[in-house]
Amino acid sequence: MDFQLGHAGSVFALSRIDGMQKLSIVIPAHNEERTIETIVRRVAAVPLDLEKEIIVVDDGSTDRTREIIGGLPGIVTVIHERNLGKGGAVKSGIRRATGDIILVQDADLEYDPADYPALLLPILSGAADVVMGARIPPKRDARRRKSLYWLSWLGNHVITQTTNWLYGHNAREYEACYKVFRPETARSVEVQTDDFDFDNEFICKLLRRGKRITDVPVSYHPRSYGTGKKIRWHHGFKILWTIVKWRFLPF
Repeated sequence: MDFQLGHAGSVFALSRIDGMQKLSIVIPAHNEERTIETIVRRVAAVPLDLEKEIIVVDDGSTDRTREIIGGLPGIVTVIHERNLGKGGAVKSGIRRATGDIILVQDADLEYDPADYPALLLPILSGAADVVMGARIPPKRDARRRKSLYWLSWLGNHVITQTTNWLYGHNAREYEACYKVFRPETARSVEVQTDDFDFDNEFICKLLRRGKRITDVPVSYHPRSYGTGKKIRWHHGFKILWTIVKWRFLPF
């Protein structure tokens, strides 16, 4: 195996491993007219020695998102006539994917595709079945002056520790957007939810199946609710219930 791994913007060279030649990037998008073109171009620009299949799933947008992606070259589009939820959009993207590896990318600009090399390495080296991003908070974050930030921090901490305790794992976090896996891993479990708790049901079921799951640090540039952030406090309770429920229910 021949790996050359660097930091953001560096070339990521690798030999073909077990026939893996194509990376499918699934981008769920709902009302992301301000960022969708930029993120698609950033994804396309990441230097990888893998063919890239960029799949944008418009999840019932009511702004110009669908119009914008219709004018972007070299991407696959999936259209939902009504909003199903982030999980529903991710499912549609996974079903459409033809790559040897699948990576889920948010449509906003909170996450940097330059982190792809680090995210892909454990899969390509055979060290893991699933890779999750673990967010590195920005050094200067104006949100820290607001109580909502600390409530969000507490909720994320409770979700992480509850999952680790119930499933005997030791991840740094579970709520970052990045998840990387092979198609056969996705097919090994059926995820029922179409909401924001998709990641949690997916990961919890894979942990129960004994899959090797690891996380790697990724950069994070959070946006505010005013600029389009969609997850709300009530989703945290649903996520916690999903974590507890799938520890005990058969599937």
